[in-house]
Amino acid sequence: MSRGNTISMIILGAIAITLYLATFVVDQRERAILLQLGQIVEKEFEPGLHFKWPFYQNVQKFDRRILTLDSRPELILTGEKKNVLVDYFVKWRISKVEDYYRTFGGREFDAMSRMAQTVKDGLQAEFGNRTIREVVSGEREEIMQKVGKNVDEKVGKFGIEIIDVRIKQIELPPNVRESVFQRMRVERERIAKEHRALGQKESLIIRAKADRARTELLAEAMQNAEKIRGAGDAMSTEIYARAYGKDPQFYEFYRSLEAYRKTFNTKQDVFVMEPDSEFFRYFGSISGTN
Repeated sequence: MSRGNTISMIILGAIAITLYLATFVVDQRERAILLQLGQIVEKEFEPGLHFKWPFYQNVQKFDRRILTLDSRPELILTGEKKNVLVDYFVKWRISKVEDYYRTFGGREFDAMSRMAQTVKDGLQAEFGNRTIREVVSGEREEIMQKVGKNVDEKVGKFGIEIIDVRIKQIELPPNVRESVFQRMRVERERIAKEHRALGQKESLIIRAKADRARTELLAEAMQNAEKIRGAGDAMSTEIYARAYGKDPQFYEFYRSLEAYRKTFNTKQDVFVMEPDSEFFRYFGSISGTN
């Protein structure tokens, strides 16, 4: 290869390297700023191919997508002076790349550390005014909304927008978990005893009312039965009187038969009486004469 061809190849290679260094591509998922000697000279680039001066201009790229801060669980002190382990995550994105770059120099780790500390401070402020029961059950949604709004206001000046703050889990530390559970168990047992005592009281009241109603019904039934029985006896006496008036002899015969039937009820019945007594007058003849 001649000296002229070698020089041409070197020149073409230098031009290719210069062109390569003078171009950059911005992806749709990225945001970019153009730096010149460390100073921002342009901050908004559309996705596609762009040009820069090589060697003394450089490009810093950032993720345009929504990012996640999934921090390790933090110990937060409640209003009862009890520590709880709070596991949470934050959805965030870069809203102003120039502020983000000036604050953190493009280091995502520093940005997430600042957010984690700000979220922890916000959680502490909210949990410090509430009991364990309130933060676990009823007011978690309100806490997340307030913390998210507070953190967004504080990190907004850094070019960060907070999309959402979510609490995944709230747990007691192992060293206090057992004591809290025991206290909760004692409280539940006390409430159960109160409910049981109230139930027994209501049971006694209902049973007493039922017994009283039963007694009143039985008394009323007995009274009605006595009235009906008295009316029946009176009617029976009247019927017997009319029958006796029509045929006294037959009536006496019928009454004697009823007496025999009731007296000789079983085979074991034994009576020792005189044969000519009045009781046996119908044993000899239907007319009642011996």
